[in-house]
Amino acid sequence: MDQKYINLFDRFTHGGMNRREFMEKLSILAGSTTAATAILPILENNYAHADILPEGDPRIVSETLTYAGGAGYFAKPSAEGKYPGVIVIHENRGLNPHIKDVARRMAAEGFAALAPDYLSDLGGTPEDADKARDMIGTLKPEGIDASSSAALATLKANPASNGKAGAMGFCWGGGKVNSLAVADQGLGAGVAYYGSQPAEADVPKITAPLLLHYASLDERINAGIPAFEAALKANNKVYELHMYEGANHAFNNDTNAARFNKDAAELAWSRTVAFLKKHVS
Repeated sequence: MDQKYINLFDRFTHGGMNRREFMEKLSILAGSTTAATAILPILENNYAHADILPEGDPRIVSETLTYAGGAGYFAKPSAEGKYPGVIVIHENRGLNPHIKDVARRMAAEGFAALAPDYLSDLGGTPEDADKARDMIGTLKPEGIDASSSAALATLKANPASNGKAGAMGFCWGGGKVNSLAVADQGLGAGVAYYGSQPAEADVPKITAPLLLHYASLDERINAGIPAFEAALKANNKVYELHMYEGANHAFNNDTNAARFNKDAAELAWSRTVAFLKKHVS
Protein backbone atom coordinates (compact mmCIF):
# COMPACT_ATOMS: atom_id res chain seq x y z
CA MET A 1 0.00 0.00 0.00
CA ASP A 2 1.43 3.36 -1.07
CA GLN A 3 2.20 5.53 1.96
CA LYS A 4 0.31 8.48 0.45
CA TYR A 5 -2.97 6.59 0.84
CA ILE A 6 -2.20 5.67 4.44
CA ASN A 7 -1.27 9.26 5.30
CA LEU A 8 -4.52 10.53 3.80
CA PHE A 9 -6.52 7.93 5.72
CA ASP A 10 -4.74 8.95 8.93
CA ARG A 11 -5.83 12.56 8.39
CA PHE A 12 -9.39 11.39 7.84
CA THR A 13 -9.54 9.09 10.86
CA HIS A 14 -8.25 11.80 13.16
CA GLY A 15 -10.81 14.40 12.17
CA GLY A 16 -8.98 16.24 9.43
CA MET A 17 -11.91 15.90 7.00
CA ASN A 18 -15.30 14.29 6.54
CA ARG A 19 -15.92 11.15 4.47
CA ARG A 20 -17.01 13.01 1.35
CA GLU A 21 -13.84 15.10 1.35
CA PHE A 22 -11.75 12.03 2.04
CA MET A 23 -13.24 10.10 -0.87
CA GLU A 24 -12.73 13.07 -3.20
CA LYS A 25 -9.05 13.30 -2.23
CA LEU A 26 -8.59 9.53 -2.40
CA SER A 27 -10.09 9.49 -5.90
CA ILE A 28 -7.63 12.15 -7.00
CA LEU A 29 -4.67 10.28 -5.52
CA ALA A 30 -5.80 6.95 -6.95
CA GLY A 31 -6.62 8.37 -10.36
CA SER A 32 -10.32 7.53 -10.39
CA THR A 33 -13.36 6.90 -8.21
CA THR A 34 -13.25 3.24 -9.21
CA ALA A 35 -9.66 2.88 -8.03
CA ALA A 36 -10.45 4.71 -4.79
CA THR A 37 -13.39 2.38 -4.13
CA ALA A 38 -11.10 -0.62 -4.60
CA ILE A 39 -8.50 0.78 -2.20
CA LEU A 40 -10.94 1.76 0.55
CA PRO A 41 -11.56 -1.73 2.03
CA ILE A 42 -7.82 -2.17 2.53
CA LEU A 43 -7.59 1.13 4.42
CA GLU A 44 -10.60 0.57 6.67
CA ASN A 45 -10.93 -1.84 9.58
CA ASN A 46 -12.52 -5.18 8.80
CA TYR A 47 -13.95 -6.58 12.01
CA ALA A 48 -14.51 -9.96 10.40
CA HIS A 49 -10.85 -10.46 11.33
CA ALA A 50 -11.29 -9.31 14.94
CA ASP A 51 -11.66 -12.69 16.63
CA ILE A 52 -8.02 -13.66 17.09
CA LEU A 53 -9.24 -15.11 20.37
CA PRO A 54 -12.99 -15.69 19.95
CA GLU A 55 -15.78 -15.51 22.49
CA GLY A 56 -16.25 -18.87 24.14
CA ASP A 57 -12.58 -19.80 24.25
CA PRO A 58 -12.34 -22.10 27.29
CA ARG A 59 -9.33 -20.25 28.68
CA ILE A 60 -11.35 -17.13 29.44
CA VAL A 61 -14.73 -15.79 30.52
CA SER A 62 -16.11 -12.42 29.44
CA GLU A 63 -19.10 -10.19 30.12
CA THR A 64 -20.44 -6.68 29.75
CA LEU A 65 -19.81 -4.80 32.96
CA THR A 66 -21.70 -1.74 34.21
CA TYR A 67 -20.20 0.21 37.08
CA ALA A 68 -20.37 3.60 38.76
CA GLY A 69 -18.92 5.98 36.20
CA GLY A 70 -19.24 3.88 33.06
CA ALA A 71 -19.59 0.55 31.34
CA GLY A 72 -17.28 -1.75 29.42
CA TYR A 73 -16.24 -5.21 28.36
CA PHE A 74 -14.59 -7.41 30.99
CA ALA A 75 -12.53 -10.55 30.34
CA LYS A 76 -10.52 -12.72 32.73
CA PRO A 77 -8.98 -16.19 32.88
CA SER A 78 -11.59 -18.91 33.45
CA ALA A 79 -9.68 -20.38 36.39
CA GLU A 80 -10.53 -18.91 39.78
CA GLY A 81 -7.83 -16.70 41.21
CA LYS A 82 -6.52 -13.18 41.67
CA TYR A 83 -5.03 -11.63 38.56
CA PRO A 84 -3.20 -8.42 37.71
CA GLY A 85 -5.55 -5.91 36.15
CA VAL A 86 -5.31 -3.90 32.95
CA ILE A 87 -7.74 -1.45 31.44
CA VAL A 88 -7.70 -1.46 27.64
CA ILE A 89 -8.43 1.96 26.16
CA HIS A 90 -9.88 1.99 22.67
CA GLU A 91 -8.99 4.03 19.60
CA ASN A 92 -11.13 6.96 18.48
CA ARG A 93 -13.64 4.53 16.95
CA GLY A 94 -14.94 3.44 20.34
CA LEU A 95 -15.32 0.01 21.92
CA ASN A 96 -15.36 -2.11 18.79
CA PRO A 97 -14.83 -5.86 18.16
CA HIS A 98 -11.06 -5.42 17.79
CA ILE A 99 -10.65 -3.84 21.23
CA LYS A 100 -12.84 -6.53 22.80
CA ASP A 101 -10.56 -9.09 21.17
CA VAL A 102 -7.50 -7.35 22.67
CA ALA A 103 -9.14 -7.60 26.12
CA ARG A 104 -9.73 -11.33 25.59
CA ARG A 105 -6.13 -11.80 24.49
CA MET A 106 -4.92 -10.06 27.64
CA ALA A 107 -7.15 -12.36 29.70
CA ALA A 108 -5.50 -15.34 28.01
CA GLU A 109 -2.15 -13.86 29.07
CA GLY A 110 -3.27 -13.99 32.70
CA PHE A 111 -4.84 -10.57 33.27
CA ALA A 112 -8.23 -9.33 34.39
CA ALA A 113 -8.95 -6.90 31.55
CA LEU A 114 -11.57 -4.17 31.40
CA ALA A 115 -12.14 -2.28 28.15
CA PRO A 116 -14.24 0.80 29.00
CA ASP A 117 -16.66 2.27 26.49
CA TYR A 118 -15.99 5.99 26.68
CA LEU A 119 -19.23 6.59 24.79
CA SER A 120 -21.38 4.70 27.33
CA ASP A 121 -22.97 7.93 28.63
CA LEU A 122 -23.92 8.81 25.04
CA GLY A 123 -25.70 5.54 24.39
CA GLY A 124 -22.62 3.41 23.70
CA THR A 125 -20.35 2.96 20.71
CA PRO A 126 -22.40 2.95 17.48
CA GLU A 127 -21.69 0.57 14.59
CA ASP A 128 -20.96 3.56 12.34
CA ALA A 129 -17.25 4.21 12.90
CA ASP A 130 -17.44 7.77 11.55
CA LYS A 131 -20.24 8.58 13.99
CA ALA A 132 -18.21 7.10 16.84
CA ARG A 133 -15.25 9.33 15.91
CA ASP A 134 -17.49 12.40 15.90
CA MET A 135 -19.00 11.46 19.26
CA ILE A 136 -15.57 10.98 20.80
CA GLY A 137 -14.67 14.46 19.55
CA THR A 138 -17.34 15.89 21.86
CA LEU A 139 -15.81 14.39 25.02
CA LYS A 140 -14.07 16.73 27.45
CA PRO A 141 -10.57 15.90 28.78
CA GLU A 142 -11.66 16.03 32.40
CA GLY A 143 -14.56 13.69 31.68
CA ILE A 144 -12.29 11.25 29.89
CA ASP A 145 -9.86 11.17 32.80
CA ALA A 146 -12.75 10.65 35.23
CA SER A 147 -13.99 7.72 33.13
CA SER A 148 -10.50 6.21 33.10
CA SER A 149 -10.15 6.58 36.86
CA ALA A 150 -13.59 5.01 37.42
CA ALA A 151 -12.61 2.02 35.27
CA LEU A 152 -9.29 1.72 37.10
CA ALA A 153 -10.93 1.79 40.54
CA THR A 154 -13.59 -0.72 39.41
CA LEU A 155 -10.98 -3.11 38.13
CA LYS A 156 -8.77 -2.90 41.21
CA ALA A 157 -11.79 -3.69 43.39
CA ASN A 158 -13.02 -6.60 41.23
CA PRO A 159 -12.93 -10.01 42.97
CA ALA A 160 -10.77 -11.37 40.13
CA SER A 161 -8.14 -8.64 40.62
CA ASN A 162 -5.06 -8.71 42.82
CA GLY A 163 -5.72 -5.06 43.67
CA LYS A 164 -3.20 -3.69 41.18
CA ALA A 165 -3.93 -2.45 37.67
CA GLY A 166 -2.22 -0.86 34.72
CA ALA A 167 -3.57 0.56 31.48
CA MET A 168 -2.84 0.01 27.82
CA GLY A 169 -4.25 2.05 24.96
CA PHE A 170 -4.04 2.52 21.23
CA CYS A 171 -3.98 5.74 19.21
CA TRP A 172 -6.56 7.96 20.99
CA GLY A 173 -6.40 5.45 23.80
CA GLY A 174 -2.61 5.65 23.94
CA GLY A 175 -2.89 9.36 24.58
CA LYS A 176 -5.47 8.69 27.28
CA VAL A 177 -3.12 6.26 29.01
CA ASN A 178 -0.61 9.10 29.23
CA SER A 179 -3.35 11.41 30.51
CA LEU A 180 -4.39 8.87 33.14
CA ALA A 181 -0.78 8.57 34.31
CA VAL A 182 -0.88 12.31 34.97
CA ALA A 183 -4.35 12.36 36.54
CA ASP A 184 -4.36 9.24 38.73
CA GLN A 185 -1.43 8.18 40.89
CA GLY A 186 -3.20 4.90 41.54
CA LEU A 187 -2.19 3.66 38.10
CA GLY A 188 0.29 0.80 38.45
CA ALA A 189 1.78 1.02 34.93
CA GLY A 190 0.92 2.55 31.58
CA VAL A 191 1.46 1.23 28.05
CA ALA A 192 0.80 3.74 25.29
CA TYR A 193 0.73 2.61 21.68
CA TYR A 194 1.40 5.59 19.39
CA GLY A 195 -0.34 7.95 21.78
CA SER A 196 -0.21 11.72 22.01
CA GLN A 197 1.98 13.06 24.77
CA PRO A 198 0.97 15.07 27.85
CA ALA A 199 2.14 18.63 28.38
CA GLU A 200 5.71 18.90 29.66
CA ALA A 201 4.45 20.73 32.75
CA ASP A 202 2.33 17.70 33.69
CA VAL A 203 5.11 15.12 33.52
CA PRO A 204 6.20 15.63 37.17
CA LYS A 205 2.76 14.31 38.25
CA ILE A 206 3.42 10.91 36.67
CA THR A 207 4.27 8.14 39.13
CA ALA A 208 3.51 5.02 37.06
CA PRO A 209 6.25 3.43 34.95
CA LEU A 210 5.51 3.89 31.24
CA LEU A 211 6.08 1.74 28.17
CA LEU A 212 5.86 3.84 25.00
CA HIS A 213 5.44 2.24 21.58
CA TYR A 214 5.92 4.42 18.49
CA ALA A 215 5.88 3.81 14.74
CA SER A 216 8.66 5.30 12.64
CA LEU A 217 6.28 6.42 9.86
CA ASP A 218 3.92 8.17 12.26
CA GLU A 219 5.16 11.74 11.81
CA ARG A 220 2.10 13.34 13.43
CA ILE A 221 2.52 11.61 16.80
CA ASN A 222 6.30 11.37 16.70
CA ALA A 223 6.66 15.14 16.59
CA GLY A 224 5.89 15.19 20.32
CA ILE A 225 8.44 12.57 21.37
CA PRO A 226 11.56 14.74 21.95
CA ALA A 227 9.91 17.12 24.42
CA PHE A 228 8.12 14.30 26.23
CA GLU A 229 11.23 12.17 26.58
CA ALA A 230 13.29 15.15 27.73
CA ALA A 231 10.71 15.87 30.43
CA LEU A 232 10.63 12.21 31.52
CA LYS A 233 14.41 12.18 31.85
CA ALA A 234 14.54 15.54 33.62
CA ASN A 235 12.04 14.31 36.19
CA ASN A 236 13.68 10.89 36.66
CA LYS A 237 10.62 8.97 35.53
CA VAL A 238 10.71 5.23 34.88
CA TYR A 239 9.96 4.54 31.23
CA GLU A 240 10.84 2.48 28.17
CA LEU A 241 10.52 3.88 24.67
CA HIS A 242 10.57 1.73 21.55
CA MET A 243 10.49 2.88 17.94
CA TYR A 244 9.29 0.32 15.38
CA GLU A 245 11.04 0.94 12.08
CA GLY A 246 8.93 0.79 8.95
CA ALA A 247 5.69 0.66 10.94
CA ASN A 248 2.68 2.94 10.62
CA HIS A 249 0.39 4.43 13.21
CA ALA A 250 -2.06 1.69 14.30
CA PHE A 251 0.44 -1.07 13.51
CA ASN A 252 -1.13 -3.27 16.21
CA ASN A 253 -4.59 -3.26 14.64
CA ASP A 254 -4.82 -6.58 12.83
CA THR A 255 -8.23 -5.70 11.39
CA ASN A 256 -6.57 -3.03 9.24
CA ALA A 257 -4.75 -4.56 6.27
CA ALA A 258 -2.97 -1.37 5.23
CA ARG A 259 -1.38 -0.51 8.57
CA PHE A 260 -1.06 -3.77 10.50
CA ASN A 261 2.57 -4.80 10.91
CA LYS A 262 2.82 -8.35 12.21
CA ASP A 263 6.46 -8.20 13.32
CA ALA A 264 6.05 -4.88 15.13
CA ALA A 265 2.76 -5.94 16.70
CA GLU A 266 4.13 -9.22 18.03
CA LEU A 267 7.26 -7.61 19.46
CA ALA A 268 5.30 -4.78 21.07
CA TRP A 269 2.81 -7.28 22.50
CA SER A 270 5.51 -9.40 24.11
CA ARG A 271 7.07 -6.29 25.62
CA THR A 272 3.66 -5.12 26.85
CA VAL A 273 2.81 -8.38 28.59
CA ALA A 274 6.23 -8.59 30.25
CA PHE A 275 6.10 -4.95 31.35
CA LEU A 276 2.66 -5.22 32.91
CA LYS A 277 3.48 -8.50 34.64
CA LYS A 278 6.56 -6.88 36.10
CA HIS A 279 4.74 -3.86 37.49
CA VAL A 280 1.23 -4.99 38.45
CA SER A 281 1.59 -8.67 39.34
